[in-house]
Amino acid sequence: MARSRKAAPALDLSARSFWPKSTELVSLEFTVTPPTDCNLYPQYTTGLHAWFLDQIRQLDADLSAYLHDGESEKPFSLSGLSGQFVSHSQSLQLLASQPYQWRVSGFSQPTVAGLAHWLRQLPDEIGLKNAPLQIDSVQLAAPPMTYAKLLRQGKQTSGSVSLSFTSPTSFRRKGHHLPLPWPTNVFHSYLRRWNHFASKPADPDAFLDWVDDYVIIQRHQMESVKVAAGKRGSVTGFTGAVTYGLDRRAADPPEFQTLFYALTQLAPYCGTGHKTTFGLGETQLGWQSDQAAPEVPSMQQVLAERIDELTALFTAQRQRQGGRRAQDTAEKWATILARREQGDSLQEIAEQMQLPYETAKTYSKLARRAAQESHSP
Repeated sequence: MARSRKAAPALDLSARSFWPKSTELVSLEFTVTPPTDCNLYPQYTTGLHAWFLDQIRQLDADLSAYLHDGESEKPFSLSGLSGQFVSHSQSLQLLASQPYQWRVSGFSQPTVAGLAHWLRQLPDEIGLKNAPLQIDSVQLAAPPMTYAKLLRQGKQTSGSVSLSFTSPTSFRRKGHHLPLPWPTNVFHSYLRRWNHFASKPADPDAFLDWVDDYVIIQRHQMESVKVAAGKRGSVTGFTGAVTYGLDRRAADPPEFQTLFYALTQLAPYCGTGHKTTFGLGETQLGWQSDQAAPEVPSMQQVLAERIDELTALFTAQRQRQGGRRAQDTAEKWATILARREQGDSLQEIAEQMQLPYETAKTYSKLARRAAQESHSP
């Protein structure tokens, strides 16, 4: 998918600084090219996620821990690739020497400082499985920003606002996926990040009650899609665009109206919903649904549907145990078995799911046995 935003000039990676030291939010767009035609494997965003975290780990162990598991809310988001793809069999093919875009965003001051450090030692290539990508240039996808400036902009904004969800976006509700841009879910997603990283948190209950009462969907154009995303499981999400308006009574209290507009400005940095560090929930300001959303490879849809099928099977078999733990185990077994059926190596699966190899091996055996037992008379 070609992005509509006019390209910003490439950053001078030899510059002494890329943005002010006070910057708390930044979004970078990398232009990359494959040297040869190559196929993207279904869960390639997991590979981008792993590559990025490994890059940071090599530079700064403390920052790596902060990004990886030091925060209940992750201070970064990653997109998938966008550009000209060719459908090939059940996958998407990247074309040799064709430019593609990839975004990395940070929305805490330590993360933004770490990104600046990384840019000064940026490698020439992204080591993605079966699809090495040469890094041609880096530019700002969204301007360097602070949370205080977002609030100031919020005070100066009025009227309706449109958001475009350019990769599958979803929320969790009562243990299931909710593939709809319901205002309370959308703005709760942004508010969680805001309250975690901004210096002026808001009362979540009061603000979300205000959203529920006064934020109106004026227009939308949506399409649902099922994808395999993240370390395990599948996601039913949506892509498209929505326009939100405010009821005439929304001006009271004024600080909530200001926060509403500030959070819409936060969206392009943090993304929407869950698994935004694995390419889901990429969000842009404005109505962009006239552009085709990135095509989801049929192999990825097949994998997602197989994971769903196996998860339901294993959950039913473990019904006596119940609870979130049984569901998590079922998702792990399902993801491992579905990927093994697709030909992924157990070593690769273990690394991407952050499981010890022997644990992944045991889960694979148990999952295969459970699947076979389900077909026994």
